[in-house]
Amino acid sequence: MFLLGYDIGSSFIKVSLVDAHTQSTVASERYPEVEMDMISEKEGWAEQHPETWWANVRAATKKMLSEVSIDNSKIGAIGISYQMHGLVLLDKEKNVLRPAIIWCDSRAVEIGEKANQEVGQSYCLENYLNSPGNFTASKLKWVKENEPQLYDKVAHILLPGDYIAMKLTGEVNTTVSGLSEGIFWNFKEHKLSSKLLDYYGITESVIPPVFDTFSVQGEILDSVARDLGLFKHTKVTYRAGDQPNNALSLGVFKSGEVAATGGTSGVVYGISDKLIYDNDSRINGFAHVNHTKADPSIGILLCINGAGIQYAWMKKQIAREGVAYDQMEEMIRSIPVGSDGIRIIPFGNGAERMLGNQNPGAQIKNLQFNRHTRAHFYRAALEGIAFSFVYGIKMFSDLGMDIQRLKVGNDNLFQSNVFSQTISNLINCPIDLIETTGSVGAAKAAGIAINVYDGLSEAFNGHHIVKSVYPNNTNEEYAQAFSDWEKDLEIILKS
Repeated sequence: MFLLGYDIGSSFIKVSLVDAHTQSTVASERYPEVEMDMISEKEGWAEQHPETWWANVRAATKKMLSEVSIDNSKIGAIGISYQMHGLVLLDKEKNVLRPAIIWCDSRAVEIGEKANQEVGQSYCLENYLNSPGNFTASKLKWVKENEPQLYDKVAHILLPGDYIAMKLTGEVNTTVSGLSEGIFWNFKEHKLSSKLLDYYGITESVIPPVFDTFSVQGEILDSVARDLGLFKHTKVTYRAGDQPNNALSLGVFKSGEVAATGGTSGVVYGISDKLIYDNDSRINGFAHVNHTKADPSIGILLCINGAGIQYAWMKKQIAREGVAYDQMEEMIRSIPVGSDGIRIIPFGNGAERMLGNQNPGAQIKNLQFNRHTRAHFYRAALEGIAFSFVYGIKMFSDLGMDIQRLKVGNDNLFQSNVFSQTISNLINCPIDLIETTGSVGAAKAAGIAINVYDGLSEAFNGHHIVKSVYPNNTNEEYAQAFSDWEKDLEIILKS
């Protein structure tokens, strides 16, 4: 039997085919060849067309299946990982009403802050584990206030993964994990966040039926099966946001375990078996993939919007044409820790929750024209992102979470030795780079609901550790560089 997994990102769509019994990856594909565009008509806005995600899902699937020779009836299930916190609006005919407002859009910050005060901060934290903030519910309220004629046509609200599942199966539904990331879920009462919805004037009828994360959520439509080259009875059996799914893919599903990723955004994601929360909502708690009312499993998420997107900008705008990331890494090795004084604040991709929803933008500090080169820029860029991770990880300690080992995928910023070593030294913690991807993890997770695997441990055992990075004896240099960077950030935040 084979399992199919999708990872619906804001940059690329990834699809993987996994042999269920050997757990080996048979084939993978990423599409399109260049990153998908974001629509940003105003400062702080970020939108994408859901139809573009679906078009790229179709293209990636067809391309991958054309390169393998298998009986498509042997694909037992489909799993979906997706970019979190997005808002897709459908009318009663399931047509998309407007571009999706995606995760890094910050237009609803003031709406969420007002709701936090008027619904009650303590109530929001105790019941939702978060301030309403700039999450999906607040984005929906923004549409209601600013696009009332369009809002009147809304029959269903979906997260990005819900939309892809709907296109595959024709079924409109969602999950507790998905609802929690939108602040549509009350953890204490284990039901929809009725008080917040009432405050926003949103009727519960727009919320789709709720399915378990691991469950049969629909069978793919005959027309879709013919189009994609799949078997018409293939079931969709798993759906989760990209960060819970990434943690699951790395084998992080027990209290005390911690995962991280350094993609377009940066994330640190730990697990707690308690309904804990940060009083300032700088880091956030959502239902992890295995959360239940009787057995809580809360994903504690630190998000840094300005992460890989900053380094990608550096490559595109500063590096000479044709220079690859590995060449940039080679140049960095000639530059000392601290980048000879140049420091980059990487927050240029919308409001940052860990900074109290401030949006300071990306800033370059202490640039010396007769001293600093492209290589200095590259190192300062990577160090700035790494320092942002460390700045946020300090908040985990405030919640009593002790990071003893960090698990990361082998497909993002952590492939950079400079990046990984900087974080490892500053948090005094080993980092394991594990060979897996979000689409592979989603494929394996899909096998749990159809009893291919006897639970999470069996599905995600035997990880291949590509390499481990350990703290070395140069901590003083890293500590000084971080201290200088942190002082710059604090000045910016106070200004």
